[in-house]
Amino acid sequence: MSTTGATPRIPYRLVRKGLIMSPLPGEANEAEGVLNPASGRTPDGRLHLLPRLVAEGNVSRVGLAEVTFTDGVPSGVERRGVVLSPDEGWERGKNNAGVEDPRITWIPSLGKHVMSYVAYGPLGPKPALAVSEDLTTWTRLGPVQFAYQPDLDTDLNLFPNKDVVHFPEPVPGPDGEPAYAMLHRPMWDLGWFRPGEGVHLPAGITDERPGIWISYVPVAEVEADIRALVRPRDHRLVALSENPWEDLKIGGGPAPVRVPEGWLLIHHGVSGHIEDPFAQNQTVSYAAGAMILDPADPAKVLARSEEPLMAPETEEERAGTVPNVVFPTAIEEIDGELYVFYGMADAHIGVALLERTA
Repeated sequence: MSTTGATPRIPYRLVRKGLIMSPLPGEANEAEGVLNPASGRTPDGRLHLLPRLVAEGNVSRVGLAEVTFTDGVPSGVERRGVVLSPDEGWERGKNNAGVEDPRITWIPSLGKHVMSYVAYGPLGPKPALAVSEDLTTWTRLGPVQFAYQPDLDTDLNLFPNKDVVHFPEPVPGPDGEPAYAMLHRPMWDLGWFRPGEGVHLPAGITDERPGIWISYVPVAEVEADIRALVRPRDHRLVALSENPWEDLKIGGGPAPVRVPEGWLLIHHGVSGHIEDPFAQNQTVSYAAGAMILDPADPAKVLARSEEPLMAPETEEERAGTVPNVVFPTAIEEIDGELYVFYGMADAHIGVALLERTA
C-alpha cells in the first residue's frame, strides 16, 4: 500500500471537453438518467459508449451508443439500442433489478471485450462478467465467485462489491506467473442486508472504509476456459482512502492504462456523509483522482494524487439524481490522446482530456 507523499507525483491532469450524452426525452429506458459508461470499439474501429440507462424505479440496462466527433473531439452520440438487460434471476430482486455501471476492457490476448457490471439482484449489488467480440452480442460468464482464502478469515462472496475492472493484458501474479487481474471494491457493512450484523472486516484489515482490492486468475486457466475469469483468487488490498476528498471510500474507474511510470489507474473518491450506501439521496461528493501501480506488482501503489484531478464544478456535475458527482468509468485513445468519459451527478455523461503535465 502507498503512503502519503509517495513519489513520483501524478504527471497528469483532466481538462473538461463538455457534455456528451443526456437522457432522451420520452425514452422510457432513460427516464432517470444516462450515466457511468463503459467504452470500446466495434470491429470496424468505430468508438462506442455503453452507458448505464436508468428507467423508472431505478432499473438499469446497458445501452450502446456510437460516439460522434467535432474537430476530432467526442461531442455526442448516436444511440444503437440496448445490449444487456436484467433478464437473469440473479440480476433481479422482488423490489429491485438492474445491470449497472459497466466497465469494459479490450484484452487483445483473448480477442474479446470483457465487461464487468453490477448485478443488482436479491442480495444487493454483486459483480458479474460478460464477454463480446463486437460490443453488440454479449455472453454472460456469470457472477464473480471469489475463491476462499483462509488467511483473510472471511468469504469475499458474502459482501456487496462494485467497481470491478480488468487490466488489458496479463500482469505478474503473486507467484510471479502471468495472470489476468481485476480490481474490485468490497463493502464490509452487512447491516443493510441483515439488521444488526454490522461490519465484518477481513483479517489484518482495521479500516472499515471500502477500498481497492486486486484478485488474479492464471493465464493458462483462462486460455483453457474463459469462464475461469469469474473465479479469481489471491486477493490483496491495493489502497484505502488517504486524503480528505476521498475520506469515505475509494473505487477503481476505467481500465488501467500503461504509461511510462507504470499502470495509470483513474479512480474515484467520496467525501461527505452516507446514511444508506444503496440510497440515491446522499450528501456526498464524488471526485476523480489517479494512482500509479507498479507494473512488476500491480498490488503496489507507487504514487497517487493528493488532490483530485477533477471535482464537481459544472451545473451537470452538481445537480442531478445524486448531486455533486464526477464518476470516471471509461478511457479511450483517440488520435494519440486519451479521453476519459465520466458520469455527471448520476444523470448525464461528460468527457475530459487526460493531459500529461510533465
